[in-house]
Amino acid sequence: MKIHEYQGKQLFRTAGVPVLDGHMVTTPDEAAAAYDKLGGKIAVVKAQIHAGGRGKGNVIDNPDQKGVVLVKSAEEAKAAAEGLLGKKLVTIQTGPEGQTVSKVFVEAGCDIARELYLGIVVDRGSSKPVLMVSTEGGVEIETVAEETPELIFKEHFDPAVGLDGFQVRKLCKKLGIEGAAAKSAYKFMTAMCRFFVDFDCEMAEINPLVITGDGEMVALDAKIIFDENAMFRHKDLEELRDLSEEEESELRAKKAGLSYVKLDGNIACLVNGAGLAMSTMDIIKYHGGEPANFLDVGGGANAAQVTEAFRILLSDPNCKGVLVNIFGGIARCTTIAGALITASKEVGFNVPLVVRLEGTEVEEGRKMLAESDVDIINAMDLTDAAKKIVAATA
Repeated sequence: MKIHEYQGKQLFRTAGVPVLDGHMVTTPDEAAAAYDKLGGKIAVVKAQIHAGGRGKGNVIDNPDQKGVVLVKSAEEAKAAAEGLLGKKLVTIQTGPEGQTVSKVFVEAGCDIARELYLGIVVDRGSSKPVLMVSTEGGVEIETVAEETPELIFKEHFDPAVGLDGFQVRKLCKKLGIEGAAAKSAYKFMTAMCRFFVDFDCEMAEINPLVITGDGEMVALDAKIIFDENAMFRHKDLEELRDLSEEEESELRAKKAGLSYVKLDGNIACLVNGAGLAMSTMDIIKYHGGEPANFLDVGGGANAAQVTEAFRILLSDPNCKGVLVNIFGGIARCTTIAGALITASKEVGFNVPLVVRLEGTEVEEGRKMLAESDVDIINAMDLTDAAKKIVAATA
């Protein structure tokens, strides 16, 4: 689950992570009032969308309008908000269609002496969180990782213990931080690591992380993703969810108990099992097709879920065909075949449908489909299925 920058900074503040004063607003007049309320000579107006790269992003039809704007008066704050609110902002993470800006964050300026990068993720290889820092703040960390990986410094930490002082000292030495800034870094980094664990984050990123002229470390950004599997422990965080920023089809799938991620291709996939779903998308690509989604109906899929899955898949205007790839285990092939027949009656298939069944009760399931009036293209294995759906949608 993603949240906006201004929400992340509210959580940072309660966790003891230093942030600047700021106000979220939804109108240009509110932006002007927020500037006056901050009381400084400079402020920054930031578009609030669930995507990175806002500072280098551009508004569609107005390339001069950036997603992050430095302002020096209430009038400039109002103008910046007018240029963003209700407009589509395109960044490296939104795709060419962009995302609509419905709110902006007006934040106080500060005396920036240095810009750094800080991020925390879970390292599955070590089964621990890893804190990553770099001297290359304010730039795309993906570029740094690709071109100068030696400038990214890492420290793994035990989630039950947190980051140790000696680890902070190691990182400070590599970053060239000393004196008052090193003391601030200890408080900041240890607080961030506690925050990451306490809130069950998948990722917490600050880019840029700044050191002020007074040697204080301050979060100038907040990009946070929470582990949805742990949200039962954080009911209050659900209130921070901005449904307007999420794909409608993905929300529908979640309500139906389906694991679904929308992609940009034209071949829809309905599969049981996450690993099998990934393999299905890979083999579609291998044979020249483009998957339209990731969809795992799970081992206990029933007719209602399969029917809703087809509604979601066929509602995508880019969908030119559907590949059903089922390995019957917990979900028997007869159950899936019956669900397919039910779905065909309730939804109606208006695109080519390739079906590959294997596993428990496969012969009975194939017979059910053969004796039904569902218009399908049978496939005997995954390679056969991929070739047939790519040919049918070419």
